[in-house]
Amino acid sequence: MKPYEITSMIIDDDFYNEEFVTAEFTYENQVYSITFKKEDLDVVNAWVFKDGTSLPANLSNQIIESIREDVSKKI
Repeated sequence: MKPYEITSMIIDDDFYNEEFVTAEFTYENQVYSITFKKEDLDVVNAWVFKDGTSLPANLSNQIIESIREDVSKKI
């Protein structure tokens, strides 16, 4: 079982001629969001939502790679 659960995924088409995929997920009882370029799934940004605000997330490469794999399978 994976240590996180993807709760939603949004694909932004034609955003300045680029496409992005944003996945929202829960990990260690917190809500995170990570945005990838759809073309190559490079990370654009990652956020953790805490106390009504968003802060840059510090995620391990292992978690990012696992989420990237899941997103790749879903798009």
